[in-house]
Amino acid sequence: MLTIRSVNISKEKGTVKTPYEFITLDASGVTEDAHAGPWHRQVSLLGEEAYQMMNLDLVEFPYGSFAENITTTGSPSQEIPDLKHCQPGDRFHSGDILLEVTQIGKKCHGPECAIFKKAGDCVMPREGIFARVLAGGTLKPGDRLHYERKEYRVSVITVSDRAYEGVYEDCSGPQLERLLQEFCKQNHWPVTVSRTLLPDDPDRLRLVLENVIQEGYDMIFTTGGTGIGPSDMTPYVVKPFFDKEIPGLMEYIRVTYGKENPNALLSAAVAGVAGKTLIFTLPGSVRAIKEYFTEIARSLKHMIYMQMGLDVH
Repeated sequence: MLTIRSVNISKEKGTVKTPYEFITLDASGVTEDAHAGPWHRQVSLLGEEAYQMMNLDLVEFPYGSFAENITTTGSPSQEIPDLKHCQPGDRFHSGDILLEVTQIGKKCHGPECAIFKKAGDCVMPREGIFARVLAGGTLKPGDRLHYERKEYRVSVITVSDRAYEGVYEDCSGPQLERLLQEFCKQNHWPVTVSRTLLPDDPDRLRLVLENVIQEGYDMIFTTGGTGIGPSDMTPYVVKPFFDKEIPGLMEYIRVTYGKENPNALLSAAVAGVAGKTLIFTLPGSVRAIKEYFTEIARSLKHMIYMQMGLDVH
């Protein structure tokens, strides 16, 4: 939990902010603040620890000197020691107010910045974070900000008659789960992965997809049924769910691995977006899953943030 030390406003960008008795937040950010507007960096937060780290005199450098709207004290949680270890998608709430973290740090403007000129350095690019307002209200010094860590939910669906009937063990589903867990660990994302094993039944697959999408899962990965055999149907069931398709991703994977193995060109795998859910259909072999996920992982973080409406590069 964080405690608010100061709330601050500036009328012009690139200048220090002045402490106020309270600030009002609405859909544009902090009202009357120069940074309010329809973008992702509506509200800036900085811990007072940054001032302590620089041994600054609070008389000469009062809170708001680094252009933060909200100066805090404390740590978000036991797992997150300070603000800069938050992640986009994390949230803070205080009463009815709800803020969503959108960016960690920023580019330093260096000697041209009024803040840099005054302090000789600016900790905001290293220690500060930015958020957007999901629900507005009034904040003042002494108010508490409660932290909610973003937890990703992923559904892994194996489609295979023989695995479903127990003819052989499903190895592709567990392999996908391992790769996803490793990816999320590397990015410091808490994740819950659920696995479902289905026969080659279009109606049953369609029903599972409907439920998972409705529940707002972040990602769905299917494995199996992407070939041209009589029972292969996964991409054709999945594709009608797309609001937007991502054709280039699977085309690139097919061409990349098809150069060495022409059979890879027979895969009908697709990728796309259904609501807020990213969906990827992968072949059923463990080797193909490693190959596909390796390429998907290169842009997966960017895809997730784009889905969240974040301009994070």
